[in-house]
Amino acid sequence: MREVFQQELAEVQERLVAISELVAISITNAVQAFSESDVSIAEEVIENDVRIDELTVALDELAINILARQQPVARDLRIVVSALRISSSLERMGDMAEHIAQLARYRYPERAVPKGLRSTFAEMGRLDVEIAHKLTELLRTQDVRLAEEIRNEDDRVDELHVKVFDKVLGETWKGKPVATVDATLASRYHERFADHAVSISKKVQYLATGDWTAESDD
Repeated sequence: MREVFQQELAEVQERLVAISELVAISITNAVQAFSESDVSIAEEVIENDVRIDELTVALDELAINILARQQPVARDLRIVVSALRISSSLERMGDMAEHIAQLARYRYPERAVPKGLRSTFAEMGRLDVEIAHKLTELLRTQDVRLAEEIRNEDDRVDELHVKVFDKVLGETWKGKPVATVDATLASRYHERFADHAVSISKKVQYLATGDWTAESDD
């Protein structure tokens, strides 16, 4: 029975990695669709989010089934409960990618990125994609050094998020109301995507090190 239980825990981890891989694909495509106003790629992101949702539900059902049948305790219990919370954050990351893609679709054939902020959003998008790939590797390896790198990159995303708001609220901003709304929403989606990755990284770090302080900052 113990061997079966360990196999089930391994499956939980594998499923988390698989979902994270899909999230990384989604944010990569969403960033491209947003920057290039590519409606076909935007549609792919929106369709992909359905798959992410389905896999998240399936993982949650597996975790709940494990809790009911195995009644894990101590670290095993924390692993299963953390998996439920991590899957929820991954699902939200998929939603953020979808929202970015939807902005591209809504504004097509125009570009959703305001001209004066294109370099800023390009950097935010690059950071989100990098964070997504590092998060997948963190879930696969539990290398806590990646958690620190993710937090550092999230700090940079936060700085860019503030920069966007300073720009659209500044006296020199000449963007139309729709451009202001698009910039504000897009910046928020990029920022929240990174925030969810940090939340997950704290949980993984806690499981790997037992350092509750890091995880409880969430």
